[in-house]
Amino acid sequence: MFDALTGKFNQVFRSLSGRGRITEANVSDAMRDVRKALLEADVNYHVVKQFCKDCQKAAMGAEVIKSLHPGQMMVKIVNDELTKLMGPVDSKIYFVSPGPTVIMLAGLQGGGKTTTAAKLAKYLVSKGKKPLMIADDLQRPAAIEQLQTLGEQLDIPVYSESNKDAVKVAKNGVKHAKKNGFDVVVLDTAGRLHIDEDMMDEISNVARAVTPHQIYLVCDAMTGQDAVNSAKEFNERLELDGVILTKLDGDARGGAALSVKAVTGKPIKFIGVGEKLDNLEEFHPDRMASRILGMGDVVTLVEKAQEHFDAEEAEKMQKKMAKGSFGFDDFLKQMQAMKKMGGMSSMLKLLPGIGQQMGDMDIDDGEIGKMEGIVHSMTTQERREPDIIDSSRRRRIAKGCGRELQDVAGLIKTFKRSRDMMKTMSAGGMGGFKGLLSGKTDMLSAMNSGRKVKQRSKRKRVIKRRGKVRRR
Repeated sequence: MFDALTGKFNQVFRSLSGRGRITEANVSDAMRDVRKALLEADVNYHVVKQFCKDCQKAAMGAEVIKSLHPGQMMVKIVNDELTKLMGPVDSKIYFVSPGPTVIMLAGLQGGGKTTTAAKLAKYLVSKGKKPLMIADDLQRPAAIEQLQTLGEQLDIPVYSESNKDAVKVAKNGVKHAKKNGFDVVVLDTAGRLHIDEDMMDEISNVARAVTPHQIYLVCDAMTGQDAVNSAKEFNERLELDGVILTKLDGDARGGAALSVKAVTGKPIKFIGVGEKLDNLEEFHPDRMASRILGMGDVVTLVEKAQEHFDAEEAEKMQKKMAKGSFGFDDFLKQMQAMKKMGGMSSMLKLLPGIGQQMGDMDIDDGEIGKMEGIVHSMTTQERREPDIIDSSRRRRIAKGCGRELQDVAGLIKTFKRSRDMMKTMSAGGMGGFKGLLSGKTDMLSAMNSGRKVKQRSKRKRVIKRRGKVRRR
């Protein structure tokens, strides 16, 4: 996400890095490039104009921190202004007591409302709620069946009727929720154009009938300024409480995310970052600003890790690494956990410094299935002690799993590289990890600190041995 914008911002900051100090002239040049980058990213013109004005004002009024170069100073200023532009943080859902809390989803056709309804219901379950989804999209063929299928996958009930009156279905669904003890209702409505008066009247009538406690507009981020314009129109008819941006993982520009809050005045509540039903994240402006500027998002990474990694299992892995007994079974467990967290590529992009280094490189998570087949063709001893796998063993493993010899060799090479990297980082002590997690250093720096510690300890061992020889 935001790849094009991130690249342009990095070019701007690099151009400032060689300057000795911040001046009105070089700030003006930088803002001209920033303005161009934002307009190319399909950000609203008025938003761009005000944003650049605020950045320039902040840059000229800021006290220059002696430890920072002009490029670094501009990164800080732009980061602060981006956070203000998209903020403040308001991802909280306000629940009523007694329930149910009614959340209505509205939006254009094809924006991803039905899938978002299921994602939101799954999110609510993770927060200890008992949601009911109401299938009130009576216009699109198979919309009801789609929501029912998603409900079955998640084991979340769906209320539906053959009735074609959207107002009655919504009212009956809320009554059903009250009667059966559901504490949240997620109401999926039909997609509609904001210029279609009949359809806009229908959704206004649905809102009046069920008086939802929260109304969220579901916007496709890839439609750019069109998403912002429709949000403005929907807000005038419905009085929105927030926006959910979908398909943000496929949007390399980011215009909607940067414009929608400024134009509508309504907060972005959630973002959809993938097709899977757990790919819905709370929106945090400060974290998104860091991602846009290529500085990673360690907080989100840590939160995902806490959700998917077992603390006890992680401790066992750490002990195995310290003893040098990390094997293929452990490696496979880590790969599977990474896949659950959204895939290797998306995880690496959240690390400071790694996003820019990856560029367009994509890591295919489908390879994990191939890895499993190869690992399961190994003997218990081979999985436990990978270094014993010689050429004859590789041929036997390749034959056993129906893979090419180079596939087996490639996996062994990948495993050894990963093991060495983790060992190197571990050798650097907690310093390397703390710097990585704080965002003060990138993965390569953390690894280099580990290498330096290993080199120092190696030199000490050599000196010690030489001392013994001399004493003899």
